[in-house]
Amino acid sequence: MTPTDRTHRTVDALVIGAGPAGLALAARLAAAGVDRVEVLDREQHAGGIPRHCHHTGFGLRDLRRLMTGPDYARHHIAAAIRAGAVLRTSVTATGWAAPRTVDITGPTGLERITATAVVLATGARERPRSARLVPGTRPAGVLTTGQLQQAVHLHHQHVGRRAVIVGAERVGYSAVATLHRAGAEVAAMVTDQPRHQTHPARHLGTRLRYGFPLVTDATVAELTGQGRLESVRLRHRDGRTAAVACDTVVFTGDWIPDHELARSAGIALDPGTRGPAADAEFRTGEPGVFAVGNLLHPVETADIAALDGRLAAGPVLRHLAGRPWTPGALPVRVEAPLLWVSPNRIAPDGPRPPRGRFTLRTTRFLTRPVLTVAQDGRTLHRGRLPRTVAPGRPFHVPADWIARADAHGGPVRITVD
Repeated sequence: MTPTDRTHRTVDALVIGAGPAGLALAARLAAAGVDRVEVLDREQHAGGIPRHCHHTGFGLRDLRRLMTGPDYARHHIAAAIRAGAVLRTSVTATGWAAPRTVDITGPTGLERITATAVVLATGARERPRSARLVPGTRPAGVLTTGQLQQAVHLHHQHVGRRAVIVGAERVGYSAVATLHRAGAEVAAMVTDQPRHQTHPARHLGTRLRYGFPLVTDATVAELTGQGRLESVRLRHRDGRTAAVACDTVVFTGDWIPDHELARSAGIALDPGTRGPAADAEFRTGEPGVFAVGNLLHPVETADIAALDGRLAAGPVLRHLAGRPWTPGALPVRVEAPLLWVSPNRIAPDGPRPPRGRFTLRTTRFLTRPVLTVAQDGRTLHRGRLPRTVAPGRPFHVPADWIARADAHGGPVRITVD
């Protein structure tokens, strides 16, 4: 089939990704009267990651009630359809034919869709063993949390009897519950940090319920096994090594945005988040292309992603109404041990970030750190956080300094004293 054989259609808003962010945005746009709102997802079912997370904890921030992941996904799917958005699954965006024109492939064949606004809501994924460069043999039984949850909750597959979890962030504790449901024992949870990175109450409750050991200051040195995984060799910070017998290992966390579509459009990526560089109104450097959810901040909870979608509806509606495309172009960057900041582009005379603050992540524990926001040697903000911040958990810096930045100066930098 040649490019001219493609079905070519136009829509008002094309949302790529039917997770919480994309669905919440589509519902808002359709409810606001946008005629043609279309949502695409390459999976067979809409809903994103929550649809195979059977634990509770979803919906507190955006819906004000506690739900399981599948119930939460169904709520957002129903809301988008009820508002008038069109959801299409098993459809993959394969590339760009022109600005705001996307080539897709799906059950009905090849299509080309041109939209007034394109919203990238493609989310993030965990880096697998290969991307983490873990040496050893190549046995079966090596998973990420997402693969584990899909195997157990969607496909009802056996995943093993004894598992090691690599990572002690929130998602690692979800893996504990999933493994227990599948009938597997957790031999150990391993982290390279000096302690776990989840909320203390969740850590204590999970440890009391499931009784697994937490191994800190350790990394995976090698996987061994022929055919099936037999053990995970750990290297402690002091150089000691030890083997933990297991038939399954679950690599958790270490998120990377699904940014391939953004990158193929030539959209600038932020060096910290590795997702599209975007301003306080979710605008990228490509006119008419927005980015929302965990594509921008890998990774926040599903309800934060959904709130992103709701907040992005205003800027998208203003674009559809003809507002000139003038995104903030002044970079905001962080220095180690900080990992990333979102949003990471500003306009000193432009809008403030959602909820009036910037979200940051760190690579190590920081006890009541002093953060400095500076530009070209000039301090724009300086303040001490009232608590310890942990890797894998967000913390925030107020945005009241933006007006003091020079739109024609160098990048704004956030550092830790």
